[in-house]
Amino acid sequence: MPYIITKKCLGERYGTCASVCPVDCIKPGNYNGEPFMIIDPDVCIECGLCAPECPVSAIVDHENVDPEAAKLNRELAAAFKNNPPVTPRGVNEPPRKPGNKK
Repeated sequence: MPYIITKKCLGERYGTCASVCPVDCIKPGNYNGEPFMIIDPDVCIECGLCAPECPVSAIVDHENVDPEAAKLNRELAAAFKNNPPVTPRGVNEPPRKPGNKK
């Protein structure tokens, strides 16, 4: 099962996860008018390098943890696939949303 980016990333998009991905499966885009990132399930090799990079713990290791997010990642993969890479935010920047703790 590929890793999944949950809606905790919505509006945050630190992007540090994409900078460590060896297969370039993490793609940025906009969802519901906010910056977001997804993991393309067809490209992810399940290496796990991305999860510890996320300052708001928006990446989970199995679709059973958040089936809705897994579906969203699959649905948005084609639309986000050719988007330019994201410029990572500083990991020391506070989350933009109060409920997302570091």
